[in-house]
Amino acid sequence: MQLLSQIKITQIEDRPHDAWFDLSLRQLREGKVRFYRARDSLTGEWLFKACSDKELGRVIVRASKCPPGRRFAQLEGNTMVFQKSEIQGWLYDVISLAYADETDQVRRKIVGSVEEVPATIRERFEIKSYEEATGKKVPGKYLVTLCKEGDEKAMITLFLLERAWPLSPVSPEVRLKTINLLGMIKELEKAKTEDIYRVANEQFGIGKEEVDSILTSLERRGQVERPEEGYIKTVE
Repeated sequence: MQLLSQIKITQIEDRPHDAWFDLSLRQLREGKVRFYRARDSLTGEWLFKACSDKELGRVIVRASKCPPGRRFAQLEGNTMVFQKSEIQGWLYDVISLAYADETDQVRRKIVGSVEEVPATIRERFEIKSYEEATGKKVPGKYLVTLCKEGDEKAMITLFLLERAWPLSPVSPEVRLKTINLLGMIKELEKAKTEDIYRVANEQFGIGKEEVDSILTSLERRGQVERPEEGYIKTVE
């Protein structure tokens, strides 16, 4: 999926030895700590902290700074724990998806079947049952994702897909259409509105009504303008 490939994660600091408080263990732990900046086309810009606990063979990924908004604010300080799997060289995370209830309170639900796992996660990550990943039996059905040991960027991507994307006010499909339409207008430079309708339908399957809705949204955000009647261009 194009939106997934547009997640850009950059390491900005590496601390070979540091400490953090592990909430699940209620202990102060020590190990490697790295900070990452993540730019996500769907939700915005994030700052993550990855704490690598070599002794326990696990990594904690924490959202240190989130994009603005009531829902995302509730993710600030949230963590995902990736633990050593029975499958050598891999860490696992129990899949749970964020959602907002009727009061906009962010909650999480455990995923019990592959069909409930978003396609973006199924296509990018290895999915196993909890028993396969850990060698342990527990009541209920749990699914996990696997990440290679040391691949902290993949772990951060999973945080975005499980915690942030389900809370986005704009669906991935609409956002992708917006990005495609904006890119097309840039290529056409000063484009006739009728040409935008035609090309958008031919290349992306977007109808006139949806194009108008996206263009209005881009105008409000100051990304496109109408230099004259019947024409659209991007704002530099």
